[in-house]
Amino acid sequence: MTSARKVTGLAARGVALAAALAAAGAPLIATAQTPAPAAEAAPAAPAAPLGLTESVAAVVNDDIISTYDLAQRMRLLIATSGIQPTQQNIQQFQREALISLVDERLQIQELRRQEKEQKIEIVASEDELNAEIGEMAKSNNTTPALFVASLEGQGIGINTLKEQIRAQTSWQRWIRGRYGSRLRIGEDQVKAQQQRLSASASKPQYQISEVFLDANRVGGMETAVTGAAQLIAQMQQGAPFQAVARQFSASATAASGGDAGWVAAGEMAPEVEAALEQMRPGQLSQPIQVRDGVYVIYLRDKRAGAGASVVNLKQAAVALAQDASPAQIGAATATLTTLRGQVTGCGDLEAKAASVNGVVAGDLGEAEIKDLAPAFRSAAETLQPGQLSEPIRTAAGLHILAVCSKRASGAEAMTNEQIESRLYGQQLSMIARRYMRDLRTSATIETR
Repeated sequence: MTSARKVTGLAARGVALAAALAAAGAPLIATAQTPAPAAEAAPAAPAAPLGLTESVAAVVNDDIISTYDLAQRMRLLIATSGIQPTQQNIQQFQREALISLVDERLQIQELRRQEKEQKIEIVASEDELNAEIGEMAKSNNTTPALFVASLEGQGIGINTLKEQIRAQTSWQRWIRGRYGSRLRIGEDQVKAQQQRLSASASKPQYQISEVFLDANRVGGMETAVTGAAQLIAQMQQGAPFQAVARQFSASATAASGGDAGWVAAGEMAPEVEAALEQMRPGQLSQPIQVRDGVYVIYLRDKRAGAGASVVNLKQAAVALAQDASPAQIGAATATLTTLRGQVTGCGDLEAKAASVNGVVAGDLGEAEIKDLAPAFRSAAETLQPGQLSEPIRTAAGLHILAVCSKRASGAEAMTNEQIESRLYGQQLSMIARRYMRDLRTSATIETR
């Protein structure tokens, strides 16, 4: 079904709601950093009796979002983001609040449909919501009762928070349950990522946090750029980056406050990479426009690429005197070549070698490639993790090497499990975004 969207009246209602929201008070939830006063605060005024002025803000497949729902969500956004409401950003709060409410209604509608079709319970129960609120209170070093009271003191009803938690928790559980069990990260994908990491080991690496505004979600690239600029202005005035990322970012890192960890050249969009090259640790980027949205990057730290690579090696060897005859060398070569064809990598090298007479296998440990014997160095430079060398002749005998891992000197190597976990999260996030895009496309959404 073609979606119908009516956008007239949003700007006017944003100004009307500014007065009601201005009395929200200082945020009591995300207090990692106290924001500086905004340059121009919205004029304080007593909140209008919402029950008398409540009307329809949007209709999502016949499900009504009222102006009361919208005002409540805006209050919650202000409290949890640490951003002070001003005449300049009140429309952004309204836009984000309305988008979130529409998405959540679509999610709950889809989950209810799935519950009915599959006869299973998906949507979070009241007990689960209360448990989650208890955890939120604990993380804020308070009790659930005081936590709820702090919300009410800012004009936020507890049901507003519960509805947000209900949609987020239930949707994440559904996505992970429906797609997570089917999603498989192949060994070839892990190896390809290892190769990319090894190739970028000598390049600069950046520890970053990110906010990503999805242009498709917020209503176009121009809106995303404007919104990013407003968020930057608020963070420069003291709004905590982590809180802003949790509420506004469409990236998978939003749940961790935007923390993307250490990244290297080749892992990021070229536009982001170019911006990072010009930044210093502690700096906040300007809006960075990419193909499908806009990034705001906070560069936490930067380190130079390593000048050396470290490898972890195992070997299987046949002892040969330095003056061994061609026949002896040929027999040893045939033995190791046969063994090489049976071995899949470091995991089974020693076990397979133990069953072959005259072959001794062992773990050579970790070393910088430049420190290896010349005969081993060439193989270690060219082989990727999991690969085995051809037989190598030394004064002590004939060897085959297996590269177990390779990393940059001075940098912590990512394990196979860590790489698999990162790829899994990225793919699951992409699936969830496509799912939501399909729901929005097929829905009838009218904003008034």
